[in-house]
Amino acid sequence: MKKTVILALLFFSGIAMAQDVEVVKGDFKFLKDQKEVNIEFVYNNLKLLKEEVTEAQYVKERAAELNEKSKGKGDIWKKKWEGSKELIWNLKFLELANVVLSKDKKDLVFQEGLTNAKYTLIVDVVWIYPGWDAGVMKQAAKVSTVLKFVETANRNNVVLELTTDKAPGDQWGNNYSNESRIGEGFAKTAKTMSKMILKKAF
Repeated sequence: MKKTVILALLFFSGIAMAQDVEVVKGDFKFLKDQKEVNIEFVYNNLKLLKEEVTEAQYVKERAAELNEKSKGKGDIWKKKWEGSKELIWNLKFLELANVVLSKDKKDLVFQEGLTNAKYTLIVDVVWIYPGWDAGVMKQAAKVSTVLKFVETANRNNVVLELTTDKAPGDQWGNNYSNESRIGEGFAKTAKTMSKMILKKAF
């Protein structure tokens, strides 16, 4: 029994660590003297699943599948999916990005709507795998993004660009909500980003 628990813990800790982050351009030094960074979330380039279908196709097919199983269920899911961007995913990213920095006593905050901030972080969500949970077996969600720090007044000036590949989204125990699992992938991405900021900017 003890061996099973230990192996399970090692398995989940392995999942938590499995995320590739690459610095495509620039460095973190410009953040050292900043107090606030504007943040925007972009879903225009989003693809889903291993087949990399468009979001419109995924939502249409998933809603139809659920409606076939139970009338109206797919329509409810479609509203939940759309609402998840503002109510779960974006907020998870913001929360974890700021929690990591504040725990280290750094006076830097990411926030939406800071149009006067010198820099803006554009979180371009490019790929999502929702994962699944069947009780005894499950597959974590995965989220891939392009993180671009640009001058707010000159969006063409990219001072730092990162790509994050397949950030795992999962929670201890069971999580039967695709949207919630995906949110954990956003949280993992933000946590990794802020830890890099702490290490490379300060």
